[in-house]
Amino acid sequence: MIGAFKRLPGLGAVIALLPLTVLLASCAGKEDGHAAAPQEKRSLIRFVASEYSMETKPILEKLVKEFELKNPLIDIELQVANWDILDGIYTTMISQNQPPDLLNTNVYAHFAEDGLLNDFNDILSSELRNKLYPNLMRMDQIGGRQYAIPYVASIRNLYYNEAIFDQAGIRQPPRTWSELKADALRIKKAGAAYGFGVDLTDNETQAYLSYFFFGAGGGWIQNGKWTINSPANVEGLTYLKALYDGGLTDPEPTITTRDEKQRILGDGKLGMMISGNYFSSVVPKEFPGLKWGVGPIPVKEGSRPISFGVHDVLVSFKTDHTDKEALSKFLDYLYDDPSYQEMIQREGFLPANAQVGAKLAAQDLVMKANLDALSQAKFYPVQEPAWQAIMDYARKLGDAVLYDHLAPKKALDELQHFAEKRSRQQQ
Repeated sequence: MIGAFKRLPGLGAVIALLPLTVLLASCAGKEDGHAAAPQEKRSLIRFVASEYSMETKPILEKLVKEFELKNPLIDIELQVANWDILDGIYTTMISQNQPPDLLNTNVYAHFAEDGLLNDFNDILSSELRNKLYPNLMRMDQIGGRQYAIPYVASIRNLYYNEAIFDQAGIRQPPRTWSELKADALRIKKAGAAYGFGVDLTDNETQAYLSYFFFGAGGGWIQNGKWTINSPANVEGLTYLKALYDGGLTDPEPTITTRDEKQRILGDGKLGMMISGNYFSSVVPKEFPGLKWGVGPIPVKEGSRPISFGVHDVLVSFKTDHTDKEALSKFLDYLYDDPSYQEMIQREGFLPANAQVGAKLAAQDLVMKANLDALSQAKFYPVQEPAWQAIMDYARKLGDAVLYDHLAPKKALDELQHFAEKRSRQQQ
């Protein structure tokens, strides 16, 4: 092969010129703006979402797949978890220094207090910020920082089985505590069902306490101070215990969950219960022949009617790989009107997206009434860093009050003491 090169005239000179030619071509390419493009950056978003129903996972999986097709450089690692195990999942992730970039939950203030959360002011697009209901956004702010954003909401009402009401001779839903007690007694005497469903399991204890705290004119906090053991609250819990002691509730308040009680009601074995507006979407699917009605949360005689709302949020934990631009794109897609509206309707929630809310309210008078109630509603004190710990402590009270005969006042004194101590520790 070497001899062959020698017989080609001028080839040596050509070969000698090659390095110079390549160098010149390279320089010319840079001058012409044709340098090799830098490697494109990939982003990862770990999204832990709460499972609201059998619809949740397929809805989010479809949305994530569509988003990734349109944004091939952004990967979404989706995990959908039941509320019963959700806390354990994200606390484990945090302890392993791999917190989720996005978490769907119902608390945030204690994370903010510990400096774990991103400020959504640095993430949200102006378009999305302007879509979200201002009253819900304000509840998710502390000191001007947007530590959470509203994801979905609900308004609570009294739902009842019309057939059971008819059998017991009840013509309209109870509006006061005395009417609730009398109607539960009528249902009990009719013999076919339990009167009033009470949920004091882990996920709803704080809800049922709220119904009867607010129904007596009380509440959790006032002017920055906890009022858990106020006379009104003690009266509310005392009334609730009296319903149970009188056999006017279902027999397992601390065992069967809200979702299970909804099925018991749908199956004709429970007369009435307090639940969220999603009842009207979820229960008729399982019990298509069910005739049901809705009324307000009963309150103490002489007290003003109450609206009670719950809203769940999204939070973003600080991580070593957080790509705020990618996160902003995903949030825009998550709240995009058509897909967000589909999720709201399939899950039976109230929207946090005001544009979707206006559209649905124009089509449905019930949705309009629920959104009006949400704008006036009382909520949990979610801006208080001690709230998560107070909820955890309150969950221990159901068994103690109902079965271990702990007096309602003593139970609320304990919870008040715990709340004050916890708040001092976080100051």
